[in-house]
Amino acid sequence: MRWPPNKAWTSSTSIDGYRHFEVIDYGGKGEERWVTLVAILDKNIKFNVNWTDLKTYAKWTVGWVQLPKDE
Repeated sequence: MRWPPNKAWTSSTSIDGYRHFEVIDYGGKGEERWVTLVAILDKNIKFNVNWTDLKTYAKWTVGWVQLPKDE
């Protein structure tokens, strides 16, 4: 996956009630790379994710995935 990271991400599970996030900051080198994500609908939900975790398809998908209506 390319660096710098894509801006839009969808979590495979809900994080504080949200699944769609955008990158607002990133940094580090090699295995120490990190990304700061913020929830699209609540800018107060902000956290850092290790780049290795973000590249794990079981946890994250690039872009904003259409969710079922019940989510």
